[in-house]
Amino acid sequence: MKAIYPDSGDGDPEAVPGVRPETEGAADVRSLTLEVDGELFVLSPNEFGGTDYAWLSGPNPGYGFGVSPTPNLSLDEHMEHIRNFLAQVDPTTGYIEDD
Repeated sequence: MKAIYPDSGDGDPEAVPGVRPETEGAADVRSLTLEVDGELFVLSPNEFGGTDYAWLSGPNPGYGFGVSPTPNLSLDEHMEHIRNFLAQVDPTTGYIEDD
């Protein structure tokens, strides 16, 4: 098991569980922009220990998907998740259609 606090284990006494500091006006340095097969995605960590994939170049603003958990995935593994998502998208609507 990997230690959460590698030092004394006390952590930050000011930390509040479940509250993320505001980053208004600042870029989230933990996000990553990735182009896969001509499509642009922003990858960012989510509150479930996973990754949210926002489809920037898609026809539907705000559309994307999430995968959880995703500890230590390589870029190739993230790209595979994106390709699997794109393979399910209906090219006419830009959404994954219900069967």
